[in-house]
Amino acid sequence: MHNGTPIQHQAANQDGLTLSQVALGCELLGGADWGAIDTEAAMAAARTAYQRGITVFDTADVYGLGRSEEVLAEVLGELRTEVTICSKFGVNWRPTSPGARAETFRDCRPERVREALEGSLRRLRLECVPLYLIHWPDPAVPIRDTMAALRACQKQGKVMCVGVSNCSPSQIREAHAALPLSVVQLPLSLVSAADSAEAIQCCRGLGIPVMSYGPLAQGFLSGKYGADCRFGSDDRRHRLPHFGAKFLAARQPALQCLRRVATRYGKTPAQVALRWALDYPGVSTIVVGAKTPSQLDENLGAVGWALSLHDWNSLMAAWNVRTAA
Repeated sequence: MHNGTPIQHQAANQDGLTLSQVALGCELLGGADWGAIDTEAAMAAARTAYQRGITVFDTADVYGLGRSEEVLAEVLGELRTEVTICSKFGVNWRPTSPGARAETFRDCRPERVREALEGSLRRLRLECVPLYLIHWPDPAVPIRDTMAALRACQKQGKVMCVGVSNCSPSQIREAHAALPLSVVQLPLSLVSAADSAEAIQCCRGLGIPVMSYGPLAQGFLSGKYGADCRFGSDDRRHRLPHFGAKFLAARQPALQCLRRVATRYGKTPAQVALRWALDYPGVSTIVVGAKTPSQLDENLGAVGWALSLHDWNSLMAAWNVRTAA
């Protein structure tokens, strides 16, 4: 459990942006794609987050098709202007048949940037979004055109800082050349570290802080799920390969290593997995969700201490993680 150690904050960058080491991922507030959610408990976790020193709250317009932003605004109340709300655009949606899942598609057209931003400002009840990110690049739209639209929004005072998410190194460089990026958000966990290694290395070279999301691999690294785990069709994890029986069986030695390291530090496997991500070179902030206040406190047990280099490397080896050259 969290022992009250304050969440350390990174020094403000040239944009005046200050990031807490842990950001609260607010997708759960949207109430969709994670199975049955106790919304009241998730809202309580979000209220508790600020009390625990978390000052970055990560959401997106597509989370619950706007619902996450609306609930986050309700939870934070007047604190909305005291914290860093990070929202994202670039995944648009259209309704399908009644009761069916909406159809989503990438959309980073300049006109969509303005439309999406106005929607987020309205739902968040803000005049300016502190941190606004391209959620996913749109292959049909040159990223420089999207960045030009963001620059115009920034000049209008509707966006303070901008960033990108899920971009390749070349896309990061092109976006950064068009408009300096304050943050790049990338997936990072022991399960999938290789996928973002080159992009994180690129950010280090450009001096851009990295916010890593999915550090627990959607809960896989908590060690709570066995080969008999089953997820409903309303929970995205039923589609993810790392929750399949074959992957779980193949990763038992790696999970045992994670448990052994956790035992040595008196921590849970989840706390060690989060600490590993925090200690990854170039990472400034990890984005972690929480269904309940107690789950939030367990996650915050990842701060206030460090893994030895030996243990960090042993986890790298156990999970066959390779960093960029």
